[in-house]
Amino acid sequence: MPANFVPPSGVEYIRVLPEIILAAVATLIMVLEPLTPAPRKRALGYLALAGFAGALAGAAAAGWRTGPAFSGMLEVDGFATFFRLLVILAGLLVTLVSFPYLRREEAESGEYYALLLYSVAGQTIMVSAADLIVLFIGLEISSIASYVLAGYMRREKLANEAAAKYFLLGSFATAFLLYGIALIYGATGTTRLNGIAQVLSDPRMAPAGILTGTAVALMLVGFAFKISAAPFQVWAPDVYQGAPSPVAAFLAAGPKAAAFAVLLRVFMTAFAPLTGRWLAIMWSLSLLTMIVGNFAALLQTNIKRLLAYSSIAHAGYVLVAVTAHSEEGVQAAMFYLTVYVFMNIGAFAVVAYFSRKGERYVEIEDLAGLGVRQPVLAALFAVILLSLIGVPPTAGFLGKFYIFQAAVKADLLWLTVLGLLNSAVAAYYYLRLIVIMYMKEPGDSLLELPGMAVSTRAALWTSAAAVVVLGLFPALIR
Repeated sequence: MPANFVPPSGVEYIRVLPEIILAAVATLIMVLEPLTPAPRKRALGYLALAGFAGALAGAAAAGWRTGPAFSGMLEVDGFATFFRLLVILAGLLVTLVSFPYLRREEAESGEYYALLLYSVAGQTIMVSAADLIVLFIGLEISSIASYVLAGYMRREKLANEAAAKYFLLGSFATAFLLYGIALIYGATGTTRLNGIAQVLSDPRMAPAGILTGTAVALMLVGFAFKISAAPFQVWAPDVYQGAPSPVAAFLAAGPKAAAFAVLLRVFMTAFAPLTGRWLAIMWSLSLLTMIVGNFAALLQTNIKRLLAYSSIAHAGYVLVAVTAHSEEGVQAAMFYLTVYVFMNIGAFAVVAYFSRKGERYVEIEDLAGLGVRQPVLAALFAVILLSLIGVPPTAGFLGKFYIFQAAVKADLLWLTVLGLLNSAVAAYYYLRLIVIMYMKEPGDSLLELPGMAVSTRAALWTSAAAVVVLGLFPALIR
């Protein structure tokens, strides 16, 4: 033990309370898994819900004790607290959607809930990391659990394919990120975000431009994969289609929000002195991501693939806020990511319920007549779809408004115009779903549609209510 070692204080343990609770509950579930008979596996899910609820309380408590933890490797501030609460809430809602899904598929197991908890624990580490090594550790904890969740339905060919693609491509992306971290450490002599910014901003200490530029580019590749930004988005449609619907909801919400939080913190802190070098790249990345996501979605017939390309397009909108490179842009991204989490979990909750055993009904045409047979469900789904389009007074409209407002103030006029045109393209494929639900005759997919479980109903109503309430009262989180 080093002579200058200072043991963590009690306050520092409070600052990492969410991670402690999530990891402890996940480990407890794994211990109880072989001891719990099959008919009572649902009890482990309730324990996971309690873990997420406790982690929410822990994140709120940590938010009142802001500051560094563990020799400054973690930084608990308002930004970290915001995203901690967001990813934990996403995990809680996905757990609610998972209950009836796993029972229907006869796949209830404690390991599923433990993996969700471990993945969210990794995300909470990511969003509060003040050091690139800690950031990498959190990213790997989250990613490894996500790879396993994507292939959770082991007997399904699509699930196996999804897990293999996600793992292989994710490993390559991680290698790029790690190589970039190694280069920036070699160039600056530190992995602390503030330390990197200090070295890069000092003309006497700044390393060669080609070295730092290469490091930034490599790290951006790693982050672009995690947020499914073009041209690193090829994994998303196949993974979302093959993964269980609740897992697809989770991948579209928690990990992506955490990855954007990391992207914002790294590029707005450590690489702020290099803004002139990465701003043009980010401009192109955001535009390409919007175009690829929206135009590919026009061609889809599978709902899960459509939502996958939709999530790619939404990543492009958030990248517009990153490109604005301003405090207003950061706030716009935070608001939009919050709304995005609710919209995606709500949409996938509908898919998880509607698809039935074996996910037989996941084609767009299968929604025909839903407005007649299930008017409440169709109305909730329509509200979520209208928010994804950006129709007022939903929160999706305000989210896009704040993003494009920040872009205009940053003189990104062309990017704003092209982003708005992309939003118009997106309206077509979302409205297509609404038209099919309300203006086509019901088909076989609506025969013997079971009643919706209380947990799924709670997640869906929460998501739909959130996009309406935040659209009317955005000051609740801004």
